[in-house]
Amino acid sequence: MNDDPITIRAAGVVDAEAIGQVVLSALRSSNAKDYTPEIIARVAESFSPAGMATLMARCEVLVAVEGPRIVGTASLDGKVVRTVFVAPDCQGKGVGAALMRELDRLARAKGNTTLAVPSSVTAEGFYAKLGFKAVRDSYHGDERTIIMERSL
Repeated sequence: MNDDPITIRAAGVVDAEAIGQVVLSALRSSNAKDYTPEIIARVAESFSPAGMATLMARCEVLVAVEGPRIVGTASLDGKVVRTVFVAPDCQGKGVGAALMRELDRLARAKGNTTLAVPSSVTAEGFYAKLGFKAVRDSYHGDERTIIMERSL
């Protein structure tokens, strides 16, 4: 990260490729210790430009921007947080927390009183620090997801 402040804004279709790059780099770097290459490849398919356009049509997608660069993304699908990813070189520097604060604001504005997140094994500690509690495990084949929830 450089000295530019991080700003959070709504994503547009023009951001799809950059968002996909952030997601893929995070998957291949951060998630590699918890998931097999086959699982990562399967998840990565959802983040092609076409996959991102589909996501943007059904969810409120945010991006974290530093200068001209997209360094993170997160989305809100009703009461469910989805696709929270931060570029590996920006992880641990508050980008994910900033995205989550904005998702909280959006969720409250919609009248939501709770949020849920299908967390990767990798991100469970991140969500726990934000007050989410594990409710149950979910599996898509051999891919484990931890369903977590918290009150707003």
